[in-house]
Amino acid sequence: MINDKTIAWTVDRNVDNLTFSTEILEAAEHIKQNRVIAFPTETVYGLGGNAESDEAINLIFQAKGRPSDNPLIVHIASEDQVERYVEEIPNKAKALMDAFWPGPLTIVFRHNGTLSTKVTAGLETVAIRMPDHPVALAIIEAAGRPVAAPSANRSGRPSPTTAAHVHEDLSGRIAGIVDGGKTGVGVESTVVDCTSQDVMILRPGGLTREAIEQAVGKVLVDPALTEIDQAPRSPGMKYTHYAPTAPLILVEGDRDFFCEQIDDAKASGKKVGALVTDDCHGLTTAHKEVRIGPRADLSTVAQQLYPALRSFAKNEVDVIFAQVFPESDLGSAIMNRLRKAAGGMIIHQHENK
Repeated sequence: MINDKTIAWTVDRNVDNLTFSTEILEAAEHIKQNRVIAFPTETVYGLGGNAESDEAINLIFQAKGRPSDNPLIVHIASEDQVERYVEEIPNKAKALMDAFWPGPLTIVFRHNGTLSTKVTAGLETVAIRMPDHPVALAIIEAAGRPVAAPSANRSGRPSPTTAAHVHEDLSGRIAGIVDGGKTGVGVESTVVDCTSQDVMILRPGGLTREAIEQAVGKVLVDPALTEIDQAPRSPGMKYTHYAPTAPLILVEGDRDFFCEQIDDAKASGKKVGALVTDDCHGLTTAHKEVRIGPRADLSTVAQQLYPALRSFAKNEVDVIFAQVFPESDLGSAIMNRLRKAAGGMIIHQHENK
């Protein structure tokens, strides 16, 4: 699918009454006409289309090259829209909506059949969220429709955090791109299932497990997060995602062990890249180092992760090594994305002693 002209709009997120701006109204009209456009959210840029239209959802899958058995997240502009699309709103789901919407939290409900079956991948459930970004909310409100919006990148590539990333992947493949500046969180929303008695995290993301538990008590984590072959119940649970242009290998160990892996790869004749935190910057012999922030500042690491993965040009390096992070707070989301980007490739120091 090729779109000869991908329109570019630039919108200042700080302008009052965005819903009535010419750029927002034009972008929303494309959604009304079942075309697809990219727009910023607080997490990453999304590729939006009318969630009630099979035609629009097909265009999303075609533009991304995304498998159609992977469900999409439906974006809304107000809490009261939820009851239009779901059978019921469980008490814990309502508590989470009140606590964290708008924000980087997606909630899985049982749907009532009003949305395109292609959005839900034939499942009995639907994932819904209200983004915390004025441009996204203005577009959804002006469109007057629920907007299905996976990340606005080619399937398998790192998610986009700037309009330039979207242009790189999708220019000529979609109707338009709304440039609202850099996103804030840097990784996708956390997805939780509220269709059972216990709240379960299906995908770690921009809202931490610890924060969710403060609102609704103990939550579970879906074991399918580590299983590749199951049919996905949430976006991002299947297939290799977020991959850079060269193979990525994670290294679990101290700084000296990390540097040794890079030295060994160079000794074998490979051009080596490295994703490093500030404490390791300048200490490796990698041909190219990309910094992703202080190790103790996981918010910055999350913001820098996708741009860092994208920064390695094709054929620039033969392999990329990355440090790992503790799996608490935002570290859970960071490690989830790194494992998927690496296709599960990880070297453990204790296994090499």
